[in-house]
Amino acid sequence: MRTILLATAGALALSAGAAQADFTLTILHTNDVHDRFEPITATGSTCAAEDDAAGKCFGGMARLVTAVTQAKDRAVNPLLLDAGDWYQGTLFYTQYKHEAAAEFIGKLGYGAMAVGNHEFDDGPAELAALADAVDVPILAANMDATSEPLLADKIAPHAVVEVGGQKVGIIGLTPESNPELSSPGPNVHFQAPIAVVQAQIDALTGQGIDKIILLSHSGYLLDQQIADHTSGLDVIVGGHSHTLLSNIDPAAAGPYPTRANGVPIVTAESYTKYLGELVVTFDDQGRVTKAEGAPILLDASVAPDPATVERVAALAAPLAAIRAEVVGQTRAPIDGSRETCRVRECTMGNLVADAQLARVADQGVQIALVNGGGLRASIDQGEVSMGDVLTVLPFLNTLSTFEVTGADLLAALENGVSQMEEGGGRFPQVAGFRYTVDPAAPVGSRISDAVIGDAPLDPAAIYLAVSNNYVRNGGDGYAMFNDARNAYDYGPDLAQVVADYLRAHPDYAPYIDGRITVK
Repeated sequence: MRTILLATAGALALSAGAAQADFTLTILHTNDVHDRFEPITATGSTCAAEDDAAGKCFGGMARLVTAVTQAKDRAVNPLLLDAGDWYQGTLFYTQYKHEAAAEFIGKLGYGAMAVGNHEFDDGPAELAALADAVDVPILAANMDATSEPLLADKIAPHAVVEVGGQKVGIIGLTPESNPELSSPGPNVHFQAPIAVVQAQIDALTGQGIDKIILLSHSGYLLDQQIADHTSGLDVIVGGHSHTLLSNIDPAAAGPYPTRANGVPIVTAESYTKYLGELVVTFDDQGRVTKAEGAPILLDASVAPDPATVERVAALAAPLAAIRAEVVGQTRAPIDGSRETCRVRECTMGNLVADAQLARVADQGVQIALVNGGGLRASIDQGEVSMGDVLTVLPFLNTLSTFEVTGADLLAALENGVSQMEEGGGRFPQVAGFRYTVDPAAPVGSRISDAVIGDAPLDPAAIYLAVSNNYVRNGGDGYAMFNDARNAYDYGPDLAQVVADYLRAHPDYAPYIDGRITVK
């Protein structure tokens, strides 16, 4: 087992009123950065410079640098952690791949990172390149990469870091479903998390380490299950589900921290909008006696670090021409939020599905399907630029056409609605047909009233479908499309398809028409 020792700067002073034997650790944490190096709007899209100057925007790397620096300066024994998915989401990743991420990861001074699913979007090579470029332990205990030469010895199951004279064990987790979510390749294998986590806890406690953190790119619901079915964890720092936890925000999914089986669980939404700050007190037996804190909102009150502002601007310069091209105008905001598009019909889902279907309708294609997780941002009212479209659709997916039986289409819809409770990205946005879903119905019978055009879906019929190459090749659990007949995966880039559709509808009006009914 590979163990990494890393010295982390931290104050040795104990918090006021704490017993001399107590130890205070301040966990600062991020997750799901997704290359949001520039400030963002409230909906996660890139913020215009004039809006940022007016104090309307959030996050961005310059604010994050300031917030981390200030938090480390005031904290007792700070440890900065990231729960995965630095990659993918803006043109910065398209242009620079791992390089820009590695630069800012180094500048921020992380103690450890988990492997996110998007770290595999370009196969093992870009994850390997990141591991080579940063002096930070990158962790995934439930990943076996021993058969992948590019990753051999680059990713560890856990790390042991020293903070304030104390050893802290950190276990990493990545999604078991990475082969469906991303492109890890055939040589990298993944395991279910619970048994793996318990084995890592036992290994660390066997070394005499009594302070153990799970750095988990698994999602809020699964993190609670892991806490419930393991023993020996002190804290879980999570990501993947983009969940906001807060004790004051009514929109939060739960309190900060959320406790399961006594284990405090924290996560900090996404896109650099927040920096998590959890102060944990351990007694002399390594037991957590107190854990409290809050996510820090990186709004206009956080002054951007000037040097980072300049660096981000320099990196952004080559992207300007692509971003600036205006492709249309929208009369109202187009909602691409995960809170909507992963659980019900959304206006962005309708736009993208309609654009796909319109592009290939002259080929006789009848239906379109879009995975909600492929929609990465909203678009604000007004002019729509190519940069806006690429922020919504950053994955360089291509249009795929194929034949599907009615039976397989029903199976696809069942798969698509199977993770609604946890906000899974497989939720199917559609065009050319409509359906009803009852999330409380038994598995296999959640879909009803599926209608293609004006006729009920026929399980024996053959339909011509369009989606993106990721879904057509089994991504997000759509394995029933793997062997689809007459499949063609090399159509135009999906972002270009949507941009062309907006050009053809220059005064676009977002809409909902009831094509998806949720009981």
